Amino acid sequence: MSTTRRAAVLGSPIAHSLSPVLHRAAYRELGLGDWTYGRHEVDEAALPAFMERLDATWAGLSLTMPLKRAVIPLLDEITPTAAAVEAVNTVVLTGDGRRLGDNTDIPGMLAALRERGVERVERASVLGAGATASSALAALARICTGEVTAYVRSDARAAEMRGWGERLGVPVRTAPWEDAAAAFEAPLTVATTPAGTTDALAAAVPARPGTLFDVLYEPWPTALAAAWADRGGAVVGGLDLLVHQAVLQVEQMTGRSPAPLAAMRRAGEAALAAR
Repeated sequence: MSTTRRAAVLGSPIAHSLSPVLHRAAYRELGLGDWTYGRHEVDEAALPAFMERLDATWAGLSLTMPLKRAVIPLLDEITPTAAAVEAVNTVVLTGDGRRLGDNTDIPGMLAALRERGVERVERASVLGAGATASSALAALARICTGEVTAYVRSDARAAEMRGWGERLGVPVRTAPWEDAAAAFEAPLTVATTPAGTTDALAAAVPARPGTLFDVLYEPWPTALAAAWADRGGAVVGGLDLLVHQAVLQVEQMTGRSPAPLAAMRRAGEAALAAR
């Protein structure tokens, strides 16, 4: 009898996703020759039908935008971590047919920072106010002992970030994007904005910067990350986040721990280098 198990990443657009590369590398290292990991273009409208078609061969799903919130009503249960930011990036399909949702982005951020020696900071800055920014606030709520300043482009975004801060239990002050260079005065800066947004800030990196967590992985390095590294600052990149959150996904979906972090990172680096 076949023991094939299936997993996949869903989203729209999805062709760029590195998740198949990372998960397949993990399966190879773990000796899971009967496991497959695919990639499916699925938008919010198509998600319910896709979920309905899942059979007992399916072990789990990775979700990217715009599905992280849309999937919640389709699940039997979500973890407190996912509920805190109203975003699920991981679905585990259990043997009894239940669908469990989690968010590995938040512990993935913490693991990536911990790998660079960042376990506690007295204050931090966040550049941007999108979905990734709320996950960043959730992570900072666990390691930041003081205030987080969010640099945003509109009053509406500012209100959203302050609301997330109240919900997550972290004091958030907001400031206009025009003042974003002041973010670098904090010991930790988390950049959550789309590609190119922070390029103009590269010239403002101080002589002795703290730690930068730039969630982008392509193109890499960003202008900001390159300037930061040139000045001797510690840089955590989007690939670090992607690998760490994928490690947690692999462990949940396969039941095997620890997942092979080093092999997954090497596979990700090779795939990016080949693009």
